[in-house]
Amino acid sequence: MQRIATQDPSFFLQFATPEDAALVVSFMRKLGAFQKMSDKITATPERIERLLTARQGEAVFGVYDDNVVAFAYFHQKSSAFTGRLGLYIDGFYVDDALRGKGLGHIMMQFLSQHALDRGCEMLEWGCLDWNTPAIEFYQNLSAYCVDTMRIYRLSPESLATNALLFQDAKHTESDITVLEG
Repeated sequence: MQRIATQDPSFFLQFATPEDAALVVSFMRKLGAFQKMSDKITATPERIERLLTARQGEAVFGVYDDNVVAFAYFHQKSSAFTGRLGLYIDGFYVDDALRGKGLGHIMMQFLSQHALDRGCEMLEWGCLDWNTPAIEFYQNLSAYCVDTMRIYRLSPESLATNALLFQDAKHTESDITVLEG
């Protein structure tokens, strides 16, 4: 796996491969515990491996003194509001013991460069409103909060229910068309 050198000689980055899926899940569990949302982390190594293999998700690890101590999971996105391409960071974590050493800054700088290298014009992520240290960290990077919007999500069950309603309505409409014709 290729090592990406950073300004700290003890810290390098490397992209995850599908074989690293269990490590990605391990870091997501750490993030979930920190965010007091452990029960929300339902990713499995198999699901993450599928995403990494299809390149629908990517991850980069931070390695300090030969220990994996940080990670970022991200994917490409676009915005109809701005007409811009970007990267969305879905998971970002630095081990507690190494916070304050500048490793998170290095990772965000790398992700910024990586986004520009891919023709992106934005880097975006979410942050829990109670996480003051993270908010201050992001503001220190000159990031701004898009706080006029709430993020909504359909669960797998709700997604299937809504899709079924569309299929039912589509069949009903085609049945009416056949009867009229």
